[in-house]
Amino acid sequence: ERAIVAAKAQGAKIAKQLPVSVPSHCPLMQPAVAVLSQKMQSITWKKPQIPVLHNIDVQTYDEESLIREALLQQLTGSVQWVKTIQRLSQEGVTQLVECGPGKVLSGLIKRIDRDLVTMTLGKQDDFATVKQAMLEVQA
Repeated sequence: ERAIVAAKAQGAKIAKQLPVSVPSHCPLMQPAVAVLSQKMQSITWKKPQIPVLHNIDVQTYDEESLIREALLQQLTGSVQWVKTIQRLSQEGVTQLVECGPGKVLSGLIKRIDRDLVTMTLGKQDDFATVKQAMLEVQA
């Protein structure tokens, strides 16, 4: 609440508290890094069949060790959100799907690139709508 007041006092147009279940992308997640790293050791990794863009550094990787490192860094590091959305657009992405309740990310995407179409998967009924939209793009 103090951060919201301070941000608005400094001229922020929008500052609001987001309902999240964990303190993602900040040092408070450091204890989870060790746990996740250990769990990752038991996974059989394969080269991605499609590029996976990591939002920690806006890069794609084929090498297992680099993918694991990027995933671990995302727990505590800052998300490069604007650069990630810009890169997706540069790569030819035209539609994005936001998974989970609400439309916070969709709103942020529209501020970055108005040409990107966003859809949300917040409830069961959304699956049919999103599936149909994706099929239409492929046609």
